[in-house]
Amino acid sequence: MRSGEGRLRRGAGTQLLVGAAAFVVVVAGLQAAAALIQPFLIAVFLGVVNVPLMNWLQRLRLPRPLAVLATILFAASLVAILVTVVGQSVNQLARVVPSYRAPFLAVAGDIQDFATQFGLPAVDLQSMVIPSFNVAGTLVGNALRAVGALLSNAFLVLLLVIFILFEAAGFNAKLSAAFGNDGEHLRHLARMAAQVQQYLVIKTAVSTATGLFIGVWVWMVGLDAPQLWGVLAFAFNFIPTLGSIFAAVPAVLLALIQPDISPVGAAVIAGGYAGVNVVFGNFVEPTLMGRRLGLSTLVVFMSLVFWGWVWGPVGMLFSVPLTMVVKIALENTTEFRWVAVMLDANPRASGGKA
Repeated sequence: MRSGEGRLRRGAGTQLLVGAAAFVVVVAGLQAAAALIQPFLIAVFLGVVNVPLMNWLQRLRLPRPLAVLATILFAASLVAILVTVVGQSVNQLARVVPSYRAPFLAVAGDIQDFATQFGLPAVDLQSMVIPSFNVAGTLVGNALRAVGALLSNAFLVLLLVIFILFEAAGFNAKLSAAFGNDGEHLRHLARMAAQVQQYLVIKTAVSTATGLFIGVWVWMVGLDAPQLWGVLAFAFNFIPTLGSIFAAVPAVLLALIQPDISPVGAAVIAGGYAGVNVVFGNFVEPTLMGRRLGLSTLVVFMSLVFWGWVWGPVGMLFSVPLTMVVKIALENTTEFRWVAVMLDANPRASGGKA
């Protein structure tokens, strides 16, 4: 008996080592193939989000080619508008950034005087202003280069989206032919595909509403480049909890040093970010998705770090959707459902039958 137990332990240890080695190989492959995988990832995201529109057009008895074409034109128009808005906002911000240096120096001097007055450790904040501007410029430049690299593959992404939409139209028939109409695999795959699509569509819609509200809010207060802050709020809303902080901090800091906005205006902007994210994050989104489609804050942070390390800014943007897709896939299995429970923010809701 003991020798049998020892062999079982050695077998489990070997499986663990093999699994860890396979994980390392897969991660190295993801990093090496980033230039190929990232356009495909974006195409899959756009395809899944636009499938409901294509299905709706087909229910209106529009032929499949015309439905796919109309869906592609709609998605391409949205992407073109998004790119135009971001480009114009970045140019506007680049023109006015030099005027922020003097107010930033004044704020740093006030903080330094306050620290000296109350006997706190004094730091030469003013000497850090120019390096801070240089670091911020480097970060923005890296992000823009990453976006530019993706846009250079726009034609490839467009082709991939077209093929994905054509495949999606007959995907159920393929599954039925592969597994049979009553197959257990078919039910699991159909449920998993529906959950992934539900998550991505609802998250995109809620993020769009968040970006619109934030953009209008900061425009009413008078913050420079309001379109840019709306787009950032849209993008960072895909990252629960932490995303709202990442989107709000630079906008509030800019409001503090923008000459024509008072500290009260900066507080109003911060309050707008907090209010919008509380309403959408705690009421609208859980109501539409259900509490089950959630991740714990620790998992969100770890996925942000991991996918950012693997794929850079694009990985950070898609970190939570990717992790959520993995969680949904594990949730629809018997052996690995416990992993999905560990990833969930509401484990009792994930304990249902797959």
